[in-house]
Amino acid sequence: MSAGRGTGPRTGAIPFGRSWSRDPISGASLTSESRGQNRGRKTPVAEGNGFTRSGTPTRVSPYEEWQQREGVPVYRSYHIESLYTLELGPWARKGGNGAYVNLANQYEDDAFVVEIPPGGQLNPEHHIYEALIFVLAGRGATTVWGKDSSKRTVEWKPGSLFAPPLNMWYQHFNASGTEPARLLAVTRQPKHFELFRSAEFIYNCDWQFAERFAGEEEYFTDPGKRLKRLFWKTNFVPDVRTFQLEEYPERGPGFNMKFTLSENSLTAHVSEFPIATYKKGHRHGAGAHVIIIGGDGYSLLWFEGDKKRQRVNWKDGSILSPADDMYHQHFNAGPTPARYLALRLGGHPEYRSPGQQDQDYWAERRVDQIEYGGEDPAIRAEYEAEIGKHGLKLQLEENRFR
Repeated sequence: MSAGRGTGPRTGAIPFGRSWSRDPISGASLTSESRGQNRGRKTPVAEGNGFTRSGTPTRVSPYEEWQQREGVPVYRSYHIESLYTLELGPWARKGGNGAYVNLANQYEDDAFVVEIPPGGQLNPEHHIYEALIFVLAGRGATTVWGKDSSKRTVEWKPGSLFAPPLNMWYQHFNASGTEPARLLAVTRQPKHFELFRSAEFIYNCDWQFAERFAGEEEYFTDPGKRLKRLFWKTNFVPDVRTFQLEEYPERGPGFNMKFTLSENSLTAHVSEFPIATYKKGHRHGAGAHVIIIGGDGYSLLWFEGDKKRQRVNWKDGSILSPADDMYHQHFNAGPTPARYLALRLGGHPEYRSPGQQDQDYWAERRVDQIEYGGEDPAIRAEYEAEIGKHGLKLQLEENRFR
């Protein structure tokens, strides 16, 4: 692991409990008037221990109370510049260092980063919510087990993606004696605290979901199978950076693959787009955590009716998350293909009703999507000027991507 990834300044994010004096994306000053009026729905403002869309104080939720008890940093924004250098704090419950990441002012899901010390391991745990785990740095292994099932171990490296089976015990180990290992998890923890309001139940319920995990010997070694176009079912992806994708013209030039892991409703997808191309603008519900795993570029974020779009520059290790109903558009501005991993809500494709499947079909097409011909011409002009810095010209055969 490269030097300096374990520690660093809290750049590109807002720590927990601090009032925002600046817009978390643009850096523009926020006056009390803009906090309460102009920014309202579009840019959340932290006030004390919580925030509302109007910028006024609110009571602390059961989830936020739990975060306070955890005693680790909590970052709130739309974007964090680098997960590799995100500053962490001691996390007694887990037995390592970590931080919560709450993006896009929503509590459908959350994220956290945790670091395993060299030659060490985190404490065993189990919980009643789903989690997806992406390896940011380091090599190691995770062992999972249940009270009536055998232990199974998966070995991981940077770029690996997996999910502990629901409510089964698991423990992470660092295989290096000299370098820390760093993991990112996206979970449904906030929603479970909203529903149950009991950490005792969430972390100590002993129900075993045998239909999801029964100690199968091949649980992590089975490479998985293709369910249908753009869908892959597995319990472990060795490296999302190199996984073969399928062409996906509906969103513009590039490739895609969606992953169903460990029978979860939380899902993931990987998208790659070529040099000198960009995706179509679109919007959907909140909860998608977009992690850049290759390339350099930027994304534009805006709500319908906004006169100005917010720009977020990104690189390998950046993370961003659009708010509910917020338009967003991704641009490859560098000299290499760009690839990102999205960890998000989505549902299990094998258990969705015909009506839900029909909604999925149209969601991938023109519903809440801006076709190239309908976008603001200023968007393309900005992009062409950006890639011109690298001596590149736009490579977009629009007729292929309708």
